[in-house]
Amino acid sequence: MIIGSILENHDFEKRVAITPDIVKKYISLGFEIFLEKNYGSHLGFSDQMYSDLGAKIKDGDEILKNSNLIVQLNILPDEKLSLLVEKQSLIGVLNPYDNKDKLQVLVEKKVDIFSLELLPRITRAQSMDILSSQANLAGYKAVIESFANFEKAIPMMMTAAGTIPAAKVLVVGAGVAGLQAVATAKRMGAIVFGTDVRMASKEQVESLGGKFLTVEGSENLETEGGYAKEASEDFKKKQEELLAETLKKIDIVICTALIPGKKAPLIIKDFMISNMQPGSVIYDLAAIQGGNTQFTQADKIIEKNGVKIMGESNILNRLPVSASNLYAKNLFNFIENLYDKEKKEININLEDEIIAKTIIK
Repeated sequence: MIIGSILENHDFEKRVAITPDIVKKYISLGFEIFLEKNYGSHLGFSDQMYSDLGAKIKDGDEILKNSNLIVQLNILPDEKLSLLVEKQSLIGVLNPYDNKDKLQVLVEKKVDIFSLELLPRITRAQSMDILSSQANLAGYKAVIESFANFEKAIPMMMTAAGTIPAAKVLVVGAGVAGLQAVATAKRMGAIVFGTDVRMASKEQVESLGGKFLTVEGSENLETEGGYAKEASEDFKKKQEELLAETLKKIDIVICTALIPGKKAPLIIKDFMISNMQPGSVIYDLAAIQGGNTQFTQADKIIEKNGVKIMGESNILNRLPVSASNLYAKNLFNFIENLYDKEKKEININLEDEIIAKTIIK
């Protein structure tokens, strides 16, 4: 069987689905690997490096026509999707909420489609969990980027000339990205606060050295899958009051609040930003889904009342090698679970929760 992968649009996506380290693992399972010319050259993964490990360098259209499994980061462009035929499989982060019509066309052509952001949050799926692995890196990098744009020192410094106080950081949303942001900011010497609508995150934030901000009379807004769900109007009002008061004393805010398949919740409003200290920084990881502030614009730094508000369409493009390595390992683990080693074929067993949850029907 053949696993193929072609170039992503590098204007938006620098990660790759197959790294050199993973090629041998696929070959050991009995797969052939087809990759497009210059597939990983922008990351320092030369065609020769891939070839030496057993991959074959091919034309992109040839790969799409001849591969049994096509693995990508994002959904293919329309002209490439049209090349896929019955009994092929497409695996990636396909965003079924926004790409419903495109994916339905493939379903009708009897192409098997697996979207990895739909993986269930169960123990057996942890090694395949692309959302967690990528969010970890995003949370880390958001802290680094915001600190780089903050024009004061982060840790407390005691000098003969006086003491520089530690920066105060607030992390909004304590999922995987938020918890990594808490841990990274704490390691760098900041005083860190965290808040989330899921009460289970209180213990996690505190275990990393952060202080958890709790809305009085909080309800636990957590779905069975471990994600946040939309808050009630009463909760939103109480949260707003708490944030407004807290933000007056905060230097750096990391926003990570997302609701799967929906616009990012608006959490930090105009009047809150007006009360923040000039020179403060807000880094909004939810920028691509509309942002957690009223002024967030992806890939721009917006300044309001001396506060910098920033966020990127794809922050992982700033860590593409690390992000690719993790994604490629997650993807390999998913395919290994999907593959029948004895029969040497893809086994779509819908009694397997991992397969049943990720397949698009």
